[in-house]
Amino acid sequence: MAQLSIESAFRKWGDDLTRYATAMVGPADAADVVSEAFTTVLSAGDERWDLVRDPRAYLFRAVANAARMSARSDSRRRRREMSWPADMVVGELVRDPTVRRALDGLSVRQRGAVFVTYWLDASPAEAASMLGVSEGAVKRHLARARAALREVL
Repeated sequence: MAQLSIESAFRKWGDDLTRYATAMVGPADAADVVSEAFTTVLSAGDERWDLVRDPRAYLFRAVANAARMSARSDSRRRRREMSWPADMVVGELVRDPTVRRALDGLSVRQRGAVFVTYWLDASPAEAASMLGVSEGAVKRHLARARAALREVL
């Protein structure tokens, strides 16, 4: 049975858990991984925490799980972004530096939807087929891109 409160456990092992997370995901994401692990432990409730026999091992497993989830999420994001041309609206396509900066401020997916729809004159259905996403996703990215461009331009 866990004798420490979750807060006491964090104070006691937080630095070790952060170093462990740093070894797994690097220094930029370590604190986020530890925070995610503690959030998961807290959301499970005190009843579950009270059943933990080895709180230190339990927390290290929670950090390991959070690190794996973070790595999977990053990997999925990179794969999604690789499927969209990353730097489509540059060079000769857009000569106005203000417009180019505004387009660079969009997400990769938003730029992809804008490029295929406006530069290649594709319908949302055609753009969806070209980009490998649903028509609704193309419409959503276009709407968000237009809203962002309206604010900047």
